[in-house]
Amino acid sequence: MVTTSRIAPGPDHRGDPLCITRAAVVTLDGRKRVTGWSPRAEKLLGYHANEMIGQPIGRLSARAEGANEDWLGPQWDGGTPGHTVLRHRSGHFLRTATSLYQLPARVAGTAFLLLLADAQEHAEWQLRQAMLHGLAAESPVALTIYGPDLRVAWANAAARRELPGEFTQYLGRSESELYPGSQVLSAEHPPSVTQLMSEVLATGRTVVDLRYRGRTLADPDREHVWSLSYYRLRDAAGQTLGVCEESVDVTDLYRAQHRLALLNEAAVLIGSTLDLGRTVEEFAEVLVPEVADFIAVDLLGAVLDGREPDVRSADRTGDMRRAVHRSVREDLPEVVVPQGCTVGYAEGSPQWQCLASGHPVLNDVLTLSSPWLVGDAERSSRMRELGIHSHMVVPLRARGVTMGVATLMRWRNPESFMPEDLLLVEELAARAAVCIDNARRFTREHHSALMLQRSLLPHDLPAHTAVEAAYRYLPADTEVGVGGDWFDVLPLACARVGLVVGDVVGHGLRAAATMGRLRTAVHTLADLDLPPDELLAHLDDLVQRLAEEAETAHPFAAEGVVGATCLYGVYDSVTRRATFASAGHPPPVLAHRNKPVESCDVPTGPPLGVGGMPFESAEIDIPDDCVLALYTDGLIMASDRDADTGLARLSFALAHPERPLEEITGTMERILLSDHPADDVAFLVARPRPLPADCVASWELAFEPETAGRARSLASERLAQWRLEDLTFSVELIVSELVTNAIRHARNPVSLRLIRTENRLICAVSDGSSTSPHMRRARLGEEGGRGLFLVAQFAARWGTRHTADGKTIWAEMPAPAAETALPPAGATPESSAPGPPRQSTGT
Repeated sequence: MVTTSRIAPGPDHRGDPLCITRAAVVTLDGRKRVTGWSPRAEKLLGYHANEMIGQPIGRLSARAEGANEDWLGPQWDGGTPGHTVLRHRSGHFLRTATSLYQLPARVAGTAFLLLLADAQEHAEWQLRQAMLHGLAAESPVALTIYGPDLRVAWANAAARRELPGEFTQYLGRSESELYPGSQVLSAEHPPSVTQLMSEVLATGRTVVDLRYRGRTLADPDREHVWSLSYYRLRDAAGQTLGVCEESVDVTDLYRAQHRLALLNEAAVLIGSTLDLGRTVEEFAEVLVPEVADFIAVDLLGAVLDGREPDVRSADRTGDMRRAVHRSVREDLPEVVVPQGCTVGYAEGSPQWQCLASGHPVLNDVLTLSSPWLVGDAERSSRMRELGIHSHMVVPLRARGVTMGVATLMRWRNPESFMPEDLLLVEELAARAAVCIDNARRFTREHHSALMLQRSLLPHDLPAHTAVEAAYRYLPADTEVGVGGDWFDVLPLACARVGLVVGDVVGHGLRAAATMGRLRTAVHTLADLDLPPDELLAHLDDLVQRLAEEAETAHPFAAEGVVGATCLYGVYDSVTRRATFASAGHPPPVLAHRNKPVESCDVPTGPPLGVGGMPFESAEIDIPDDCVLALYTDGLIMASDRDADTGLARLSFALAHPERPLEEITGTMERILLSDHPADDVAFLVARPRPLPADCVASWELAFEPETAGRARSLASERLAQWRLEDLTFSVELIVSELVTNAIRHARNPVSLRLIRTENRLICAVSDGSSTSPHMRRARLGEEGGRGLFLVAQFAARWGTRHTADGKTIWAEMPAPAAETALPPAGATPESSAPGPPRQSTGT
């Protein structure tokens, strides 16, 4: 039994469905008969007041039809809410929340006050009350209410934990006073939370999950990150009361996301190239300033040199070199050892321990009195000056081998390295170590590939009397540095030169190896002095054999594909003509001084390796003061993959052939090639250097035994004119033997030619027979058989080359420099002996 003072509505009952201002009110007499029935009771149960006045309240019970029992027994007395099911006037049952109060005794006697409400509505109100209590006292979400003036008006228990001392001292303060130096992390919102709350207050727009970074008054040494949400508060009349702030500390989540983002960034950035130095720099760029204020990466010397590191590297700290260092400051105040220099760490230092054990060392709080620092005065002094307070060393390990260590330090960031920081750096170091090892391996393989390239391609084009040449070689596989294109300038007999350009199918080392075999074959076949069409026929047979071998070894792989194209030509500086043959290769281009650039008309045969088709050759007149260009199709196809455009640009690049050849090749590279051509490119630019007419002497000889004596006399006279008398004996002997052999064993016609170059004298005897002589050793009793043996003894080299009308046997001897310069180009020869027409020589 309670007093009436409990009935009055108070703050704790605001909104309660059983509050007397909201509930259905029924008054009862001592026998529980209705003496009063409120309009809300009529609305709740459907009965009118005149129907219920004087009736026992028990008749509303749903326990029995027409029951008059007293269902409001002693258990309901005292105002404790209970629940019962009542019958509505319409006949359905209604579950209600009930509260009974006994009124103070008056003149009328005992009386009761019964409050009724819908049970579901009452339960919902209780849940709301529990929720409000939880938000205020139990919720981990910090709630702060700012008034219309945007100053603190109220905060729940979670928000008060971030504010030391009594909360009353913070009432009326602004957000910037509670969290000084904090900043909004989203560029989409105003930089100040106060400005943001002003917008929410003015517009009513809700802000959700705003990231906010700063320090609290309760924990000023550690940076926190919060997720903030804001919404406007209004009363029932629509009057603005302020702004509510919901705050959740997401520091750990933010750092985890940041670490994940850093790992993703590292996966993209570290190892973007196969350059060892750049890979180490990328590792340092990821960690500074995101994780550390300074990093130094030291690698074993073997790793930096591209060699395999020694597994037993525990005591090899003296062999480490500084690969890279990076700081938050450009002046690098932490650096003790310059980049590239040897780094020495004392025994017992974290670096020594890390290298010896392969495990990281974390000094979250660095002690400058540590023994390893006491013995290193320079490092300890530098750390003390900067205030370095946290330190970690992480190994760089790949394939079970430690290749170096990374040292990280903090001095500007006040927070020490945490175990989660160590885990992050270890993960990044593991990724970087694999990339560093790949770069090291590539460095080694790259050096090997470059050695292969140098062995396969000509180191320098040989200086030759017949031509002046320049070239460019640009492989598509720039990482390996080799490809399948090749070129050559081959010295041939009788002041001639072989020019060759070829292209092997594919790129890289496999194509380069095939190219090396073909280049060697071309050298061998050129030494046999074969015509260009015959040389390509033999080369075609070789490619077919290589393709069969490759297909047998790799029947279903790309390694089984072998093919190539080739252009081979021979330029004769005496006749000023060139003979070319093509195996599926673009024809040469001839650049004239006084007329447009022209493409030579050379029949294009099938590519090498096809077989079954003959090759044809074509003779081309090579005028003086022109430039001849041989190239692979990668040169012209690099121009937007269009051959016509490429040829037009090539013609433009070859204009003005009087320029130096290096300038011409540089222009071709600049105009026709991109930075990274899609195909291998090789091109050769040659300026023919025809011999002056007075450097060649030719005679037609009679087919009779006395001809050998006349040939000796003609040769002796010409040597005197050229002031080469010292060679008279050797030349007379060689001429005599070659002419005698031609008269005895060959057919008419027989001719003799002497060719004078800068440092060679060439004797050539031609006849109408295609039978090649061979050298043999005569027996003691034989009178003949020693001619070619004598020729071989007196000549530097000799040989036979077949022509369309027979053969030519030639012998070459070193010639001393003449006392006077050779006659100028186009000078009239002193001898009246027949020779080639006079023509001007090239520059």
